Amino acid sequence: MSSCLFLVAALSQDEAKPTGLSAGDLKFQWDTTWPGVPSDMQLGNTHGGIAVDSKGQVYFNTDSENAVVKLTATGKYMESIGQKLEGGAHGMCIAVEGKQEHLFVAHTGRHEVVKLTLEGKPILTFDWPRESGKYESKDQFNPTAVAVGPDGRVYVADGYGRSWVHVYTRKGVYQSTFGGLGSEPGQFRTPHGISLDDRYSPPLLLVSDRENRRLQHFDLDGKFVGVVATDLRRPCGVAIQNQLCAVAELEGRVTILDMKFEVVGHLGDQPDTSIWATNQVARDKWVDGQFLSPHGVCWDRDGDLFVMDWNREGRITRLARKTVKTAK
Repeated sequence: MSSCLFLVAALSQDEAKPTGLSAGDLKFQWDTTWPGVPSDMQLGNTHGGIAVDSKGQVYFNTDSENAVVKLTATGKYMESIGQKLEGGAHGMCIAVEGKQEHLFVAHTGRHEVVKLTLEGKPILTFDWPRESGKYESKDQFNPTAVAVGPDGRVYVADGYGRSWVHVYTRKGVYQSTFGGLGSEPGQFRTPHGISLDDRYSPPLLLVSDRENRRLQHFDLDGKFVGVVATDLRRPCGVAIQNQLCAVAELEGRVTILDMKFEVVGHLGDQPDTSIWATNQVARDKWVDGQFLSPHGVCWDRDGDLFVMDWNREGRITRLARKTVKTAK
C-alpha cells in the first residue's frame, strides 16, 4: 500500500516539474499558467492567429463568440472584442498607422478582411477582390492571412480559396494579384500565412505555402524572389524577430530558422503522428512540452513565443524565454 502511494506521489512530483524546451542556444519554459482566462470561459476552436501590440498585450482569436481575446502582457484576461466576428476569424496582424495601432483580421466566414481599433471598433472592410477576375462570387474567396507593408498596402492571402495573394491600398482599394494555384516557384497550394519580413531592406513578404511544404519570398509589388525553405511539415504561419523566424507547422512542431533559413532547432515536436493536423485531440490527451497541430505563432518583445494549436477545445501556449548565463 505504502509503495503504491509513494509511486503516485513520485509521479505527481515529476509531472509538476517545469518543462524546458530548446532550439539551438534558445531556451524556453513551457508556461502552464497561461493564458489567464476566466475558469468559466470556453474558448472553443482555436483556428486562427496571435498578435502582440507595442504594450506587450496579446490578442488571439477563436471560432466562438470570444472572437478575439485580449490579454495583458502578463497573460491576465482583459476582454473579448469583435464579437460580430464569431465563426471564422483567422489570421491576424497589428500595424501602426501614424501614432495608432490597428488590428487586421482575415475572416474566412465573411470572406473579407476587417480593420479594427485595438478596442474592437470596426474601421474598414477589405472586400473580396472582384476586380481581380479570379472569382465568380464572394464565397470563393476565403482569406486566411493578412500583412501590412511599410507604405500601408495590405496583403491578403486566399489560403482556403483559390491560392492567390491580393494587394490593396491602405484605404481598401484593390490593386493587384499574384501567385495562383500550382507547385512552380511563385505559385501556391494553400498560401495559409503571409508576414512582413522586415529583416531585409526593403522588407519582403514571406508566404507560408502550406501544401507545397515551403516558404517563399516576394517583394512588396508581388514579384517572386525565391523559395527559401522546403520540406517543412505543412507550415501555417511564421513570426519574425530579429534574425529568427518561428514556423508553426500543422504536423506537430514549431521550427526555428535563422536569417539564411537554416534550421536552428525544433520545439515541442509531437511524437504521435496520428494526432498531427487534427483539431479533435481531447484535453486529457494534451502533454506539456508537446504541441498538437500548431496553427499560429507570435513573438513578444521579450523573446517569449506564443503558439496556437488548432484544437476544438482551444489551446494557446506561452513559451517563456530563459536567459542563459555565459561564463566570463
